[in-house]
Amino acid sequence: QLYKHEVKDGDDVVLEVYWHPLTIAERESIQKKINTDDSNDFALTMMIQKALDEDGKRLFQDGEKSQLKNAVEASVLQDIQLAMLASGSEHKVEEAKADLKS
Repeated sequence: QLYKHEVKDGDDVVLEVYWHPLTIAERESIQKKINTDDSNDFALTMMIQKALDEDGKRLFQDGEKSQLKNAVEASVLQDIQLAMLASGSEHKVEEAKADLKS
């Protein structure tokens, strides 16, 4: 399943971000990478790792964390991160069980 979030400037879409739902293995991998309990660092690292363009290519690279922190408004990053974190919540237990069987 692929999710999409549009970053807008007024009525104009300036960036489309796509991603697949976060798995437990990915969550554990990100937590090991950041080596801290800082939820902001986790969310930013998750966004860098998971964000894709419409062709499925990564939008950001691992070394761009400080650049994103300094160049992009916090509210823009937080909107993307919140969309990513909330995206799996509508995936119900029964749907997950069905996915496992298929």
